[in-house]
Amino acid sequence: MCVNSSWVEHCARRLGGKGVKVCSVVGFPLGAMDSRTKGLEARAAVANGAAEIDMVMNVGAMKAGDLKTVREDMLAVRRACRSGIVLKVILETCLLTDEEKVIACQIAKDVGADFVKTSTGFNKGGATAADIALMRRTVGPKMGVKASGGVKSYEDAVAMIRAGATRLGTSSGVLIVKGQTGTSAY
Repeated sequence: MCVNSSWVEHCARRLGGKGVKVCSVVGFPLGAMDSRTKGLEARAAVANGAAEIDMVMNVGAMKAGDLKTVREDMLAVRRACRSGIVLKVILETCLLTDEEKVIACQIAKDVGADFVKTSTGFNKGGATAADIALMRRTVGPKMGVKASGGVKSYEDAVAMIRAGATRLGTSSGVLIVKGQTGTSAY
């Protein structure tokens, strides 16, 4: 279950012992806040029971070519996560060039993120099989790749998995399992 950080403690308490992990978003949805703030948000979410953190990369810094800020941003959140806490870095692929996607994936891998993820679902587009394949080629076989946003049918899910996704983010999960198509903004 993925929630904003203000809900982590409540959800962790309610779901404790039920086998459902709580994930919190950090820097959501724009990724444009200060790296120290993201680190504090991640640290608080983990202290309140988050088992996973989905951080939004600083897309503006990436677009500006400020790779030092992009790296420091990811490192601040990685350092805030205790051992065993899964870190997913949301790239917001619909806003990036292929070259920027590759660079972002390389930085995420270098700082020790567990996954790279396509989308927050709050922008103009979500996962594409081409982006998933590019991300998979870049991070290699051991790091996770999450297709998120726009996965709304069984066929979409299969295409993402075939392209290299190891996780899917969808609001249409039940419909996908039933072989039906869900609705989405994109």
